[in-house]
Amino acid sequence: MSIPKYIAVEGPIGVGKTSVVRLIAEHTGARTVLEDVEENPFLREFYKDTRGKAFQTQIFFLLSRYRQQQVEFRQFDLFAKGVISDYLFAKDRIFAYQTLDEHEVPLYEQVYSLLEQDVPKPDLVIYLQASTEALMERIRKRDREYERKVSQEYIGGINEAYNRFFFNYTDTPLLVIQTSGIDFVKSADALHDLMRQIDKAGPGTLYYRPMPV
Repeated sequence: MSIPKYIAVEGPIGVGKTSVVRLIAEHTGARTVLEDVEENPFLREFYKDTRGKAFQTQIFFLLSRYRQQQVEFRQFDLFAKGVISDYLFAKDRIFAYQTLDEHEVPLYEQVYSLLEQDVPKPDLVIYLQASTEALMERIRKRDREYERKVSQEYIGGINEAYNRFFFNYTDTPLLVIQTSGIDFVKSADALHDLMRQIDKAGPGTLYYRPMPV
């Protein structure tokens, strides 16, 4: 099976991006590039005071993602077996427009536009969709301390923003997967079917709804 050299897996908080990335990497031998969300020193306070800590949190994420992309993708030999990342650099703007106020957005955009031009684009983006209810359940199950106060309203807003973003997304080939009723970790058949869908993905957008297990 031949898969794209650089795949980015995306989706809202709690959808299971990192788990899917690791499964694909194990199946293909590709190298993983994983975002360390917990290194953001503003994140815990952000969930307590979303408005007050939004700008610091967002700028830290933006610069951290940029730095990781520059460091990781300078090592061109890692493309020998492929690279799979659990985020798309462009997704940073999804959160920025949800959390920043009208005075902060222009400054954010100036910084983003300077950085974005140096970031490599994936050969394929996989967008993992799920209902807000499914996301909240997964967030509760993984029980990260700093996420315990996250509201369904916030997750619902992020979920809607992701759907809008990828509805209009045309930068790269896109595979959209509805994951509300599926667990790729527990179902080998579902994982094998996912790999077939990746192999089929080409220009444009491909929609895939796995059978619930």
